[in-house]
Amino acid sequence: MDFTFNTLRRLLTAFHDSGYLFLSVKEFSEIKARHPGKLIILRHDVDKKPAYSLAAANLESELGIHGTYYFRIRPESFDKGIIKDIALMGHEIGYHYEDLRMASQTAKVKRRKSISFARASKVKKVEGREAKSKREKVLAAIAIESFRANVEKLREIAPIDTICMHGSPMSRHDSRLIWKYYDYRELGIIAEPYFDFSLDDVLYLTDTGRKWDGLAVSIRDRAYVRNEGHYSDWIRKPITGSAMAITEQGEALRKRFMFKNTDDIVRAAMSQELPERMLITIHPQRWSKSFPEWMTELLIQNIKNPVKLLVNRHNLTGKI
Repeated sequence: MDFTFNTLRRLLTAFHDSGYLFLSVKEFSEIKARHPGKLIILRHDVDKKPAYSLAAANLESELGIHGTYYFRIRPESFDKGIIKDIALMGHEIGYHYEDLRMASQTAKVKRRKSISFARASKVKKVEGREAKSKREKVLAAIAIESFRANVEKLREIAPIDTICMHGSPMSRHDSRLIWKYYDYRELGIIAEPYFDFSLDDVLYLTDTGRKWDGLAVSIRDRAYVRNEGHYSDWIRKPITGSAMAITEQGEALRKRFMFKNTDDIVRAAMSQELPERMLITIHPQRWSKSFPEWMTELLIQNIKNPVKLLVNRHNLTGKI
């Protein structure tokens, strides 16, 4: 069975035995090209079930490796005790932000109170580009205040130096749009992987959708082919080669290494076939500790993935 904690142990052990150095997002942002040799930036998105992240952190600690754990400020993710425990093991804690989505929900409630829902829908249909831009700025202003408060809330528990967007697949709002109007570095944040890491020589692997080849069902955890002009009016511009503006070189690297299951990656690691630099995203709640959990997660993903595929096909998620 794939996506069990036993399989995760095999995967991490294969990387470790193949000579990879594991780094947190913060550590990689500080050294980048200055570090020779094989390395893996190990990222975990704690979307829900934080106890699974604690189990993954314990497993990694046993193997002598560490990475970054990004927590949402939501009841299904935010657990002070677990965050403290993971930080004490030497893992980095970061903020898995979704503040633009939350801002849109706040604005929607206020709008419904001020005018009828039917009238609001009509206004939304007829408004032009200028009105859309104004609404976008208002949402970003609400979102940045929420972002500041949530970062400070996390900083009461552990240092917060890096952030990473939470995709909110069923929302049409992409929280990375905040950085069109603001700069996270002014808030003491040193890196956002989607913006600050070039994928020209870093292979990005993610278990999104409980798949390693789940690009078709990935709403936002993906690379965008865009030139520098696309971000000309953004305050915080992504670097060329990042996931927000991937180059042909980065695309070619990704296409060279497409894996269907975890054992394929394990075999490639043991055969020394993988690139020297990789960025790996793990969602711990998708890795099961028992057969009933494994079956439950499989059924859930088999329901969610076709829906996400339809969303991608119909382009209902909005654009950044």
